[in-house]
Amino acid sequence: MRAQLARGDAVLVQALIAAALSFAHLHDVASAAGQDGWKAWAYPISVDLLLVAAWRRLRSGITKTAAWCWFVVALTASLGANIATAGLLDLGDVPAWLRILVAGWPAVAFLGGTLLAHSAPRATADAEDQDDEPVITSRPELPPVPVPAALVAHARKVAAEHRARTGSVIDTATLRARLGVPAPLAEAIAAQL
Repeated sequence: MRAQLARGDAVLVQALIAAALSFAHLHDVASAAGQDGWKAWAYPISVDLLLVAAWRRLRSGITKTAAWCWFVVALTASLGANIATAGLLDLGDVPAWLRILVAGWPAVAFLGGTLLAHSAPRATADAEDQDDEPVITSRPELPPVPVPAALVAHARKVAAEHRARTGSVIDTATLRARLGVPAPLAEAIAAQL
């Protein structure tokens, strides 16, 4: 338990350091591009919030295309500021194109955040993913949940091990706990076992 806590603490410390540095770089670029005072501080917040919104949508397991698109947009803004402040950009003489990008960022961030937070997720996988991820419906009132074939195969091994150890069929709650997946996905997997 302590080793896991130590690893978690190290990751948290690294994340805080990276966030603080990236935050400062975004602030410096926004300030150099003419956004003074509170506006320069709002830019890094909007970039980070868009990254978080995209990451949450990615973790939900649905509509990954849109989530990846907005994640890449926000990551590009963050990485761009990090690289620009590494000496590649004269912060005393910011080019017009960068001033335009910085001035237009709030609208881009608002659009991305709104689409990620308020659009209805698609229930089925993209056409190219459908061969690898069959769509399973566990209950008629729920949208179908895509289940990767490899995950079903792993779940079968977990279920067989559970049956060998306990002599009983694995229930959905135990399957969910063993696989570490959300309840709808566990129900969809259980329907295939």
